[in-house]
Amino acid sequence: GFLHYVVTDCEFNSSKLNDIEYTESFYYNKLEIIRFSSSVGKYVGYTEVGIKNAERLNNGPEVIARRAQKESYCLSNVGIDVESALTKS
Repeated sequence: GFLHYVVTDCEFNSSKLNDIEYTESFYYNKLEIIRFSSSVGKYVGYTEVGIKNAERLNNGPEVIARRAQKESYCLSNVGIDVESALTKS
């Protein structure tokens, strides 16, 4: 069978917005085909299909929605994670 999955990630060094990177990677059969990275600000394709989809997504409303995820998704969750780590250390 074939396996398709998406990994969403927030990498951070502090709870400041500038120190956070949001990524969303799409995989097919363990091969990353396309990724959105907040540091790049757009989708990047790594396969023939991924490149075509990145072009389509970068020209549509999806890229604008992904750019907002760094603040709406990561910032609040990173704050919770940082607070939790500080209270346990």
